[in-house]
Amino acid sequence: MSNLSIWCRLMRTPSIGALQVFRLQAQSELEAFLQGEQNQSLLGLSPHQRRQYEKVDPADIERDLAWISQENHHFISCISDDYPYLLKQIPDPPLGLFAIGDIALLKTPQLAIVGSRTPSVMGKEIAFDFARTLTKAGLTITSGLALGIDGAAHEGALSVQGKTIAVCGTGLDKIYPDKHRALGKKICEQGLLISEFPLGIPPKPQHFPQRNRIISGLSLGVLVVEAALQSGSLITARTASEQGREVFAIPGSIHNPLAKGCHSLIRQGAKLVENVDDILEELGHLAQVSSLNIEPEKQALFPALDEAHQYLFDNIGHETTSIDVLVMRTGLEAAMVSSMLLNLELEGLIKTVLGGVVKFS
Repeated sequence: MSNLSIWCRLMRTPSIGALQVFRLQAQSELEAFLQGEQNQSLLGLSPHQRRQYEKVDPADIERDLAWISQENHHFISCISDDYPYLLKQIPDPPLGLFAIGDIALLKTPQLAIVGSRTPSVMGKEIAFDFARTLTKAGLTITSGLALGIDGAAHEGALSVQGKTIAVCGTGLDKIYPDKHRALGKKICEQGLLISEFPLGIPPKPQHFPQRNRIISGLSLGVLVVEAALQSGSLITARTASEQGREVFAIPGSIHNPLAKGCHSLIRQGAKLVENVDDILEELGHLAQVSSLNIEPEKQALFPALDEAHQYLFDNIGHETTSIDVLVMRTGLEAAMVSSMLLNLELEGLIKTVLGGVVKFS
């Protein structure tokens, strides 16, 4: 049995982690293990693990090997030179990683951006804009390919030909969620898709906390953009803190339930973030990046507004604002407010969303 075949068998055996392999390495027994000599006894498998190891279907191993042999497909074991140093330092590093794309990105300085799967329009814009700007500063954006904030962060990085890594909670033979199939394909071409799960492993609830420890483990820090109090993003933030990573959070309106998770993180010591420099001043010396690397963008020239339209525009909050609220704030008739909002939207200053309007950031 080849070394790679043994790795593929181990990847399909539950509860085996990199720490068991590191122990063999320290005891100078790793070479014998990888040659297939007494590999089960050397690794110290439990009776249950031994049964699982022996039950692995050879056809699955052949399928894994065939997949790895394809162009731009990789398997990175925990003892490979390509295995990222930061990930090796976490308490429970993965045994290996399946990957599609540019594995050199694993050695680049990374910032994780995570958040709600059902964010507000503004939340998605913030994630997109932060990712876009931070990639210009020299950071690789890492996230989980989920709907909402994750997807916006990946797209923001890709929009400026920046680099991004997506950590998946399934086997890489199927992009999950299905809505992100095109995004996943683009990441394979321009960035990197990785997973510790072998081919054919479907999405299961317990897989995503496992995935989250890799997202934070790869990164110098984690930025949370919109998260409810029960959000999985808070698990990522907690894991990041336990791993010794920086945790950043963007505050929001006290009326927005998606801001409560971020406010909770800030109360617990996460750094409040209002702009990119708040992140770069913490991570810049570690990542050797700075805002000086960011090329200045031309500022949008807003059209001049007459007094009435400016008054209405000033009363639109940075959260979703309904017509009823604007009538109450301005004292204007509802029909007039509706007409003026249409003009503001045509000027590109606001956009209509579910529940009202928001300003373009």
